Amino acid sequence: MNAEQRRVTITVNGEPKTVEIEPRLLLAHYLRTNLSLTGTHVGCDTTNCGACTVLVDGDPVKSCTMLAVQADGKDVLSVEGMATSSELHPVQEGFREEHGLQCGFCTPGMMLTSLALLNEIPHPTEDEIRWALSGNLCRCTGYQNIVKAVMWAANKLDPVVTA
Repeated sequence: MNAEQRRVTITVNGEPKTVEIEPRLLLAHYLRTNLSLTGTHVGCDTTNCGACTVLVDGDPVKSCTMLAVQADGKDVLSVEGMATSSELHPVQEGFREEHGLQCGFCTPGMMLTSLALLNEIPHPTEDEIRWALSGNLCRCTGYQNIVKAVMWAANKLDPVVTA
């Protein structure tokens, strides 16, 4: 190990990865470059757009300003880890079914932020969805279909039973 590198173990999409990395390597670049998980998009490098959002121990984190060494010992979920080999995650399905994407650049960050919201609030209101997604920018859709997609996913994940 180079004196300038640090050994870390990060569980990414359920798989532990032990690597030697430079302490200044950003988590977004580690995911994209070292692991070829290019669904994590880098749009602004300042946490303004949210395209780089991943879940770290279940919480949405903008990976363009988090160092990979800060994820040592943590669980990181990228958009590639949402689906199984045979089916999309309900959040991904919701974005497809409700046309919650256009160019797709913001979509991975939107999906992961939505998943974190639904894990905390299974049936959010439209206002709660908009508030949760307020740190993620979409330049294409105007957000209405994104909100519909999250509501669709909420109903698929935890349907409300009525008498």
